[in-house]
Amino acid sequence: MLDFVTRPQNLDPIEIASRDEISALQFHRMKRSLKHSYENSPFYRKRFDEHGVHPEDLKTLADLSKFPFTTKTDLRDTYPFGMFAVPREKLVRIHGSSGTTGKPTVVGYTKHDIDVWADVVARSIRASGGRPGDIVHIAYGYGLFTGGLGAHYGAERLGCTVVPISGGMTERQVTLMNDFKPRIIMVTPSYMLSILDEFRRQGIDPRESSIQVGIFGAEPWTNAMRSEIEQAFNMHAVDIYGLSEVMGPGVANECVETKDGLHVWEDHFYPEIIDPVTGAVLPDGELGELVFTTLTKEGLPMVRYRTRDLTRLLPGTARSMRRIEKITGRSDDMIILRGVNVFPTQIEEQILKCAGLAPHFQIELSRAGRLDNMTVHVECAAGSTDEAARAHSAKELAHHIKSVVGISTKIEVKDPNAIARSEGKAKRVVDNRPKT
Repeated sequence: MLDFVTRPQNLDPIEIASRDEISALQFHRMKRSLKHSYENSPFYRKRFDEHGVHPEDLKTLADLSKFPFTTKTDLRDTYPFGMFAVPREKLVRIHGSSGTTGKPTVVGYTKHDIDVWADVVARSIRASGGRPGDIVHIAYGYGLFTGGLGAHYGAERLGCTVVPISGGMTERQVTLMNDFKPRIIMVTPSYMLSILDEFRRQGIDPRESSIQVGIFGAEPWTNAMRSEIEQAFNMHAVDIYGLSEVMGPGVANECVETKDGLHVWEDHFYPEIIDPVTGAVLPDGELGELVFTTLTKEGLPMVRYRTRDLTRLLPGTARSMRRIEKITGRSDDMIILRGVNVFPTQIEEQILKCAGLAPHFQIELSRAGRLDNMTVHVECAAGSTDEAARAHSAKELAHHIKSVVGISTKIEVKDPNAIARSEGKAKRVVDNRPKT
């Protein structure tokens, strides 16, 4: 793989500013954002008043802990436009979640918000190794999902040439990659695996492709998955983080030079780590739930938004801004099985240890009597399709899961392509347990 060197003159000055300079900017912007939220959002005025706090109570950054949390439920309860802090006519864009588990969450952007979003995504692409003039193949979904358009505007802001193919039509994705020779791809890691399968199906060596950098986000993925993709394509796989409620993609990003965690763009987003049970703020370095307060957002400012993502805050390395450890689980994705906490990424890590298995899987939860059970449905690798090989792989995977995760599981090794492919975020868990 190529080495990437980022020169200081190519960075925004704030990326290499001192911690004191960053904190001073954050305090100034936070005071302004809290005031904007209180004065222009009836939701925040009511919430602050109920908790007996006022924007003037912020005397230091640590005083943010006095302010109440915001949750996804708040967005659903105020659906569609009840949390906005500008008149609806000032919004130039509306995005929203799929709403598959209830009312969708709706987010809105002013022109200023779109400009900031484009700037932080451009910064993220540059940190990943992207440069003006690069062709960027965007296979994130376009539409209400923030991934496609967020990546698109950021790539254009950096000066790249964008191929806005969106998700799906995997055969055509590979054809256009071969024809257009993009240097960068932006896509979910699970869909990148589908693209890898298509390369192989067409008899094309993925290591000969033009892709040098993959910017992957929208779902948790492991360093083992990073290694799998990097080796398959002879490319750099870099993590991008974001969520629609806070902005969209581009809240944080890994630097390709180090790939040692995602630098939070702290000039726009203030991070905290809290105990997910008590809500207490934890010191840097401790594992907990990630919380964000937006510092420059107009349309839908967020005050202490609980992301449910589990990680820890770490000092800066390639940039001055603090890093979050690679997110491999969410508090609301956690499976509690017979008293053991299990995350889908833990299962993924064990699958990737088994040479006879492909990295396509789904977890099924069921209940027999009073006992919860887990079945891992996984595909066999090409060339490992006979029954003896499948039985060996199933036994190997069950052993790894028992040894590392601490639970007994049933393993079903299926034919290649038997697991449903996702063109966006992968659905890793199917819960068939009776609802009580």
